[in-house]
Amino acid sequence: MTTTDMPRPVDAGPGQAVSKKRTRNAGSGGVRRAVSATTLLWILACLYGLPVLWFILSSLKPAGDLFSYPLTMVPHHPTLSGYLTAWRSANFSQYFVNTTLVCVITTILTVAASCCTGYALAKYDNKWLKAFFICILATTMLPGEVMLAPEFLVVRNLDLYNSFTGIILPAVLTATGCFMFRQFFLTVPDELVEAARIDGARELSIFLRIMVPLSRPIMLTLAILSFQWRWNDYIWPLLMLNDPTKFTVQIGIQSIVGAQNINWSVLLGASVISMIPLIVIFLVFQRYVMGADINAGLKD
Repeated sequence: MTTTDMPRPVDAGPGQAVSKKRTRNAGSGGVRRAVSATTLLWILACLYGLPVLWFILSSLKPAGDLFSYPLTMVPHHPTLSGYLTAWRSANFSQYFVNTTLVCVITTILTVAASCCTGYALAKYDNKWLKAFFICILATTMLPGEVMLAPEFLVVRNLDLYNSFTGIILPAVLTATGCFMFRQFFLTVPDELVEAARIDGARELSIFLRIMVPLSRPIMLTLAILSFQWRWNDYIWPLLMLNDPTKFTVQIGIQSIVGAQNINWSVLLGASVISMIPLIVIFLVFQRYVMGADINAGLKD
């Protein structure tokens, strides 16, 4: 009778066992961290989204159910009467056209001016430019209400009162836009600009053919923010306009509010209508902002 000696598997040494244990612990720790971060983000999303959801659902309630006790979030008898009354009681179609015109022109000019200013502040070494940048940042330390009076006097003296031009021009140059573009252009290597100059490219060509395409993510981000700022602007158009045919959406919503009483159902419906363009703009352009590669064309 013969016996065949089968090779036995070699037991793992203590070092290999420890390494496997560490790998499992590291994997579980990464999962826990990911789950914790995801949970935190969901909690924050719920905290921010709950008031908005309550606001939208309240706009579907009849006026008598808004203040009924106990308060309910979901409307028992949903209705669109608030939306219909708001649209009929105010010239919303004209308000939308006016606001869209102001927002589009202001956004284009803001992005163009901020891009040019940010490039000059980032790529040109001059002490006066540095002082100018400090002055631009200093404007962010002042409340907007402080600057309303001097801006109004300047616009009035330029004979731009009660015109769309008077609304657009003061909003073109923003400190936030200049700062965003300056910080982005600082990340672009100076060697890229120098190489283009050695190849014979002029300054305008470098800016338009190299810097502008690279700054596309910042341009889209600032465009969304600028459109939102101008769409929600209320104080400045209220000071500058007295012709009802030139009113913007926010002034139109304010005109719905009566002197003695407020129809909350109509007011909520009008407010939700004013939110629709901003939601559409964000949903259309968010993938370009989030999916853009801000380091495109650059090498480490």
